[in-house]
Amino acid sequence: MKNHGQTCRTLLIASLFALHAVYGACSDFQSQCLSFNPRLSLPNSNIRLVEFIPANSTLSFPTTDPTCNRPSQFFTTQACRVALLIPTSNRSNTIVEYFFPPPDTWKGRLLGTGNGGIDGCIKYEDIAYGLNWGFATTGSNNGHNGTSGEAFLNNPDVITDFSYRSKHVAAVTGKKLTEAFYGRLHHKSYYMGCSGGGRQGIQAASLYPEDYDGVLVGAPALNFNYMSAWRASFYITTGPAKSPDFINAETWKGLIHNEILKQCDELDGVKDGIINSPQRCSGIFSPDTLLCRDNSTSACLSPKQVEIVRKVYSDYIDEKIGFIYPGFDLGAEVLGTQRLLSGTPFQYSLDWFRYAVYSNATWDPASYTTADAAEAERVNPGNARTWPLSLSDFNNSGGKMLIYHGAEDQQITHANTERWYSHLVAETQTEDIDTFLRHFRVPGLAHCSSGNGAWQIGQNAQAAAGVPFTRETNVLAALIDWVENKKAPDSILGTKFVDNDPLKGVQMRRPHCKFPLTALYQGGDHTVPESWKCGAS
Repeated sequence: MKNHGQTCRTLLIASLFALHAVYGACSDFQSQCLSFNPRLSLPNSNIRLVEFIPANSTLSFPTTDPTCNRPSQFFTTQACRVALLIPTSNRSNTIVEYFFPPPDTWKGRLLGTGNGGIDGCIKYEDIAYGLNWGFATTGSNNGHNGTSGEAFLNNPDVITDFSYRSKHVAAVTGKKLTEAFYGRLHHKSYYMGCSGGGRQGIQAASLYPEDYDGVLVGAPALNFNYMSAWRASFYITTGPAKSPDFINAETWKGLIHNEILKQCDELDGVKDGIINSPQRCSGIFSPDTLLCRDNSTSACLSPKQVEIVRKVYSDYIDEKIGFIYPGFDLGAEVLGTQRLLSGTPFQYSLDWFRYAVYSNATWDPASYTTADAAEAERVNPGNARTWPLSLSDFNNSGGKMLIYHGAEDQQITHANTERWYSHLVAETQTEDIDTFLRHFRVPGLAHCSSGNGAWQIGQNAQAAAGVPFTRETNVLAALIDWVENKKAPDSILGTKFVDNDPLKGVQMRRPHCKFPLTALYQGGDHTVPESWKCGAS
């Protein structure tokens, strides 16, 4: 540490009345880290490692499951890393990792990070993001390693860890270890997660309202069993990749995507490749314009292919069950070709039905019907459904929740979040939901990151690059300001960089409004936020 002695002398002169704080600031952080014994606070845990991370260094993770695709992570901030194996039952455990910044940079805040899909992969990039802003940060493996659900087979306790328990363990133990490490309590705790991690955040607020003061939720995998069924249905709807009427990726990305933009792009008054009004688009879009006519067989679709397109974008409804899940996001088909529209079974759904719903590793995805959807909902493995109709306890505890969901989501339909929000409003009529929960639809945002719109709002490490950490431009900063200063956000300013590269400059900025409002074009240069204002569409 440069100028260490001078810094310590200055602190001692200025703060003689606070000897304990001075000692913490002046002591050798590396020694403090390596001498830390987490078992003094958590005697039931097993230590996997305690290590010091120097500033501006790359940390490798040789023992991380390769399917997590996280072999290493660059850390700007020095930190103390602690990894523990914590039993959750007599046949399950979870790995939790804790990262502590130096005492003089810790802001007194704790940040829990979520996972994705059905995986057990710690998002080290989000941990580094939290450290950069002075959080003591935690992550867990959800009770299993890697992206597969095989660990669920015949072990309901592992499913329970995945559903909610692992995150609760991380929150509770994170608070204990943070106090032990710094010698003082944290003053606020936060959570950040998208997709499966978003679902975990809502589950935490519902089941353990005291775990977090602020919860940042992105594209949550709500109504998880029916969502898994909807995803499984795509293999049946599109057919296998080599089937006669299969629509290939080139057709989805070109012919179909261009027709959707032709019918819907300019509904907001701007031709920019972004569907700003997805509900209006759903009401008018017709795939019939793509039907081959007059013996034409190119740049058009067969009658059966037209019906496939119609079914993909229609709500998933069954005569016996009723409404199951909203239709695929119009405009998301370009990235949708990577998974749901690829003509292969969606892996997360396949694993959920095989290892969690049926405990049958040979279940055939080609046999899927809505009867499987009904069975998944009946079994509800690990209580993973996640569709709370009240968050009153979270509200009463003083908690705040910010939700964002891209309207160009190729994996989890944004309308599902809005449907849950509407149910929540209807069921909590005695409460003003705006006082503790706000949702922001983000046109042009794909699943959690990337997209054609002003998608960077600081929602994760990738989306934070080049975006100021302010309440106006960063959802995590906005959540902190709401929790700690009682300033609730009405809009978040999104940024789109040229080629998604901050070094190339800003392509456009646009406000994203508190749902149900939307950004309305006022005329002028559509790439600047002053040309838009929030209003009812």
